[in-house]
Amino acid sequence: MASLYILLPPSEGKAEGGAVNKPWRESSGACGKSLTTQRKALVDRLHALKGGDAALLGVKGKHLDRARVSNSCLHGSPSLPAFARYTGVVWDHLDIGTLTATQRDRALSSIIVISGLMGAVGANEPVPDYRLKMGARLAPFGLLSRWWHDDLSAMLNKKFKGAVVIDLLPQEHRAAFTLDTDVVAKHIVVSINEKSGKAGGHDAKAAKGKLARHLVQTCTSAAQANKSLQSFRDPRFVVTSDLA
Repeated sequence: MASLYILLPPSEGKAEGGAVNKPWRESSGACGKSLTTQRKALVDRLHALKGGDAALLGVKGKHLDRARVSNSCLHGSPSLPAFARYTGVVWDHLDIGTLTATQRDRALSSIIVISGLMGAVGANEPVPDYRLKMGARLAPFGLLSRWWHDDLSAMLNKKFKGAVVIDLLPQEHRAAFTLDTDVVAKHIVVSINEKSGKAGGHDAKAAKGKLARHLVQTCTSAAQANKSLQSFRDPRFVVTSDLA
């Protein structure tokens, strides 16, 4: 039976702190085993840049101060699992903590986050407090989505062999990899639009979180992916899906 994975973006909003007794390493988590070298290159560069500046990180004031401190000491910093670290609109509406035990297990085993710093990370894998967008340009690497592409594609195609992948990513994150349709069973790219047909944009983030929640509640097997997508309802937005 095919496995099912759901791809989600990280959030700019992140919970502070974490477990000191679970320090983050570049090799942390199942995804990290394949991406250690790439993560270390980014961590070392951020450390050399003292965390980065406003142009790189896209924030100012106290948010920049926090980001620079966090980015300067990523290796060995306190960690939280991804589902607890990310606190943005998508993750608030996914709200993993209020799922049933079975649904929560399904979410933690199926959700993969595509991240500018880590490449990919499972929903239950360790994440440090950090700030680095997939759309950032970090010298000497350049645009991170392009820099990640080949290594991240290789890692994901290996992980997703024979699986159904439901892709809820923004375009800048989707640009960071290419799934081989000869390797994965299905790569279903999902769009959330206004009922008028207009792209949902920022306002659709809540609907995306609700859709992810709906999927882990109703999609108990990969074979049910299309049925679960089609059964989702939102008062403002509609879901469309295509095979990549």
